[in-house]
Amino acid sequence: MTMKMNEMNVLVTGASRGIGKRIAEAFALSGANVVLNASRESEHFSNTLKEFESAGYSVMAYACDVSDPDAVSSMIKAINERFGNIHVLVNNAGITRDMLLMRMSEAEWDDVLDINLKGTFNCTKACVRPMMKQGFGRIINISSVVGLTGNPGQANYAASKAGMIGFTKAVAKEIGKKGVTCNVVAPGFIESDMTGVLPEDIKAKYLENIAVGRFGTADDVANAVLFLANENSSFITGQVLTVDGGMVM
Repeated sequence: MTMKMNEMNVLVTGASRGIGKRIAEAFALSGANVVLNASRESEHFSNTLKEFESAGYSVMAYACDVSDPDAVSSMIKAINERFGNIHVLVNNAGITRDMLLMRMSEAEWDDVLDINLKGTFNCTKACVRPMMKQGFGRIINISSVVGLTGNPGQANYAASKAGMIGFTKAVAKEIGKKGVTCNVVAPGFIESDMTGVLPEDIKAKYLENIAVGRFGTADDVANAVLFLANENSSFITGQVLTVDGGMVM
């Protein structure tokens, strides 16, 4: 089975702003039906929906905690009623609770693993059976180069992002023969509100290790996701596409 982008129903978790919003917009610009997900109703989420609707995109929004399997099931049911089965799932929802390991609380560990890793499990499990039945599906998990390298103060985050990579490879082997692929996009240093407040000397140090000599943008990540969602990527599965300008080789 092959599909064009304007025939696809796409769910992007963590889509109220930043990278998730840009990924969702890239799909919408390509003509797909796009579902925006966020953990809760917020001004950012409301504004993103209004922006997409004003642009004439085919869009719906659904706020729910992806770590809650019942909430995810309700979301998928609502999407099916509006658009039909999901063709592309982008697991982008993620949080950080940075702290040195010796000071990290159990809650800081659990919160990050629940959203980043369990949320990926919940959404993927809810979508994969219909994808297999329809003979087409693209699951794209947004990890991080931190899942490959580790990072001080981010044992919880690194574990969750490394877990997503292992999860992706296992799922890819289970579902590949049914026309469904599962891949990872692992961004490096991406310009955002969060990185924008870093001191210039810290940013300069990061920049020294980036081969192309610039920081990444949300567009760089969105372009990689669209490539993996395209029908021409059907022979690519279980892979980690690092979008980091050559920072990790």
